[in-house]
Amino acid sequence: MFEVLAQDGQARRGRLTTLHGTVETPVFMPCGTYGTVKAMSPASLGEVGTQVVLGNTFHLMLRPGDKAIRDLGGLHAFMSWDGPILTDSGGFQVWSLGDLRKLDEQGVEFRSPVDGDVVRLTPERSVEVQCNLGSDIVMVLDECTRYPATEREARGSMSLSLDWAVRSKAVFEAETGLGESGTAGDALLFGIVQGGMFDNLRRESLAGLVDIGFDGYAIGGLSVGEPKDEMAAVMQGLMPAMPGSSPRYLMGVGTPQDLVRGVQQGVDMFDCVMPTRNGRNGYLFTSRGVLKIRNARHRTADTPLDPECLCYTCANFSRAYLHHLDRCNEMLGPMLMTHHNLHYYHHLMRRLRGSIETGTLPSLVKSLNDGWNTQDESD
Repeated sequence: MFEVLAQDGQARRGRLTTLHGTVETPVFMPCGTYGTVKAMSPASLGEVGTQVVLGNTFHLMLRPGDKAIRDLGGLHAFMSWDGPILTDSGGFQVWSLGDLRKLDEQGVEFRSPVDGDVVRLTPERSVEVQCNLGSDIVMVLDECTRYPATEREARGSMSLSLDWAVRSKAVFEAETGLGESGTAGDALLFGIVQGGMFDNLRRESLAGLVDIGFDGYAIGGLSVGEPKDEMAAVMQGLMPAMPGSSPRYLMGVGTPQDLVRGVQQGVDMFDCVMPTRNGRNGYLFTSRGVLKIRNARHRTADTPLDPECLCYTCANFSRAYLHHLDRCNEMLGPMLMTHHNLHYYHHLMRRLRGSIETGTLPSLVKSLNDGWNTQDESD
């Protein structure tokens, strides 16, 4: 169940209820692709304010295998995470294989990057895997449209994704048991809007998904190499047509600035590897923009990453110490820096939720932009 609690312009403050707890939106979801958010323990995820984590069908079905995880109590028990889990269907990972995949109307075939075996992924198999994992939010298998693509290519990809969405829902209902209320078991199923950079195809995809009927609607096929202005144009054309009573999920996005823009447009859910990947590589998000810990100027800096941050890393460690850990390849470095980045993202989302409730979102956005615009380029 999803309810909108407050609005400020197009921005929404909502609450999504799942079997493993409620999610306050707008929300950022860290990527735990292999059943772990890299450099973070489940306890640390709780400390920084994580509400929901993302797992991945493609990787988990290959190793250790979805049936093995099912027999061990499901992904929640396997990774010792008692909060909600959303599982990506594997469509993006299949898309990233490029010419190494063989695509047809029934699904996609590829060689496993783990052992070289031939693997077949279909809408039915993707949903089966996610149900074996015990996902709270299941995603339909889609065909991620390449960029750039002609309108004809984008239409073919979008139509295939719609066909797969129908099949995904059918097997989801069979797997979870469709009750009289129309809600399939305890899990939620989200459709994914495709259509490339073409506004007419995006709206056609959304209309088709709404006709099928899903618990939430995701926007896929963005952040795949397109310029920011093209992403903005797609969002501007699509968001007014998105169902108001359902959660809206922008997949694979992005920077703090992207999150703020998405929230202003009415997006409720985000995921991206950026805060964790950047943290492991010494790129830290702060109230003054990105700080690069490997720069020599931080070698003797007895100051926190961000004086305005209250995370464990900033409260206890200097830039000099983090610079030292990074130079020595000590594993504590990525742990502390990932901790900071995720705390920064979650704190940003808390501030956005609060400002929507109080009707002060424009002033918060101005304050955030003013801080980011004062970044010292030497960082």
